[in-house]
Amino acid sequence: MQTQIVYQFPSSQVANRFLNDVNSSQLPHIKAKLYKGSDKVQITYQFHGNGFDTTGAELDDLASNYQGSELH
Repeated sequence: MQTQIVYQFPSSQVANRFLNDVNSSQLPHIKAKLYKGSDKVQITYQFHGNGFDTTGAELDDLASNYQGSELH
């Protein structure tokens, strides 16, 4: 199953820092890109349905380090 999460940040500079951090991380099968402007980042990744997936929680923690929050 493909999962998408969008995070909003206080500025485009902070969003780009988060984007660079995600793209350089060891989290498997993650694609990140700017989304509808320069202060939002869209994350797309595959969840295979085997057990509990911690990817979303890891991304939430990383985003909070950059004062980011998930858009609903």
